[in-house]
Amino acid sequence: MPHHRRRRRFALAGLLVLAVLAAVTLGGSTRTRHAAAGSPPPGFFGRVQTLAGTARNSFAGEQQAALNGAIDRTLSYTPYVRVAGGQHREIALTFDDGPGPFTQRIVAVLLRRRVPATFFEVGLLDRYFHASTTEIAQLGYPIGDHTFSHAPMSRLSPTDQRAQLLQDAGTLTRYGAPFPRLFRPPYGMWNAATLALLHRNRMLMVLWTVDTSDYRRPGVKAIVASALAAARPGAIILLHDAGGDRSQTLAALPKIISGLQARGYKLVTVPALLLDNPPPAAQQVVGLRGAGG
Repeated sequence: MPHHRRRRRFALAGLLVLAVLAAVTLGGSTRTRHAAAGSPPPGFFGRVQTLAGTARNSFAGEQQAALNGAIDRTLSYTPYVRVAGGQHREIALTFDDGPGPFTQRIVAVLLRRRVPATFFEVGLLDRYFHASTTEIAQLGYPIGDHTFSHAPMSRLSPTDQRAQLLQDAGTLTRYGAPFPRLFRPPYGMWNAATLALLHRNRMLMVLWTVDTSDYRRPGVKAIVASALAAARPGAIILLHDAGGDRSQTLAALPKIISGLQARGYKLVTVPALLLDNPPPAAQQVVGLRGAGG
């Protein structure tokens, strides 16, 4: 009879609801037990939780391991890099001398354009602008060591070089960045003692392929033209987010991004550039000493 069939449907629906509620309750208690034990719950949802986290076996953890592996592989045959390989049309934007008053505005441009960058920071400035360091670290952009007080390393004793490097590294970690794997020498000045220090700390010296000379404030058009004229696959472009008035750099940045993308370039971080485009062993770096940085 129709009313009997309706009652059976209602009964089956009620049983289904009870089953779902029981599953949710048991699943919740299982997740609670695993959370209390400090481990993710088993099964599909546990795997999703693991992959979405930051542990070694998460997506983020595996990606970071791959990027660190690219740095290690590069260090196995060269202590420094000026340009990566040309396997893919990729370029890295780098910013020196921060953090400073323009850093957060430059980061805002990168976020709007969905473009990452690599920053080389001076620890002394974190006394005033450490919020930028924390923001950059939270975004996952690499932060490299640029010494504590923008010191010309080749003019310092090995002891003073070590102090400059490690004091800056300690400052960066204090504000949320991992211990830096990358180093850029201020003014492009370094010597054998610098390389020995970097070797002991498993750090790669990152120089540059393209110097935009934006620190001289030559005008927005000149900065954009410098960045685009010398662009090539594997290039590392030098810009500055602090160390002076960087309003021209800020205005030039969207034009640089648009110009490079129009030429088919993908903008990546330095570690990603090394991962996708292993650098050649022969790196011509002598001409960079005393310039840029």
